Amino acid sequence: MNRGVVGLAGLLTLLLCAGAAWAQADRTDPKTAADPIVKQLEAFRRNDFDTAFTFASGTIQAQFDRQDFETMVRRGYPEIARSTFAAVTRTELEAPGLAYVTVKIRGATGQGIEALYEMVWEDGWKINGVATRPDGGVI
Repeated sequence: MNRGVVGLAGLLTLLLCAGAAWAQADRTDPKTAADPIVKQLEAFRRNDFDTAFTFASGTIQAQFDRQDFETMVRRGYPEIARSTFAAVTRTELEAPGLAYVTVKIRGATGQGIEALYEMVWEDGWKINGVATRPDGGVI
């Protein structure tokens, strides 16, 4: 076999292994689980519910079509739908591929909430649910 072909095959193998290791690292790194939340909140601020919907898990997407998702978020989570500020305060890995992320959010009305997001790994972190409670602290 040609040395150039062998070298190329070796390089491709190395890149594939490195990519698999990186994907595994993200799956076990709770800090990366916060990224889709931040991106979803940014999409909500732009009123871009199409993009926001892409950050939802397969389970959520099976429960809601895109329009029903928007309605659910606007009615059930107004501070999230129209936030002016958000800060990730805690990330916790429950198991590989399952993380919980706590975010303090201030809505457009000035109301503050603390949101606990459940994140699942589906070829990348996806939002699988959120529970909120009022947050009287300064955010």
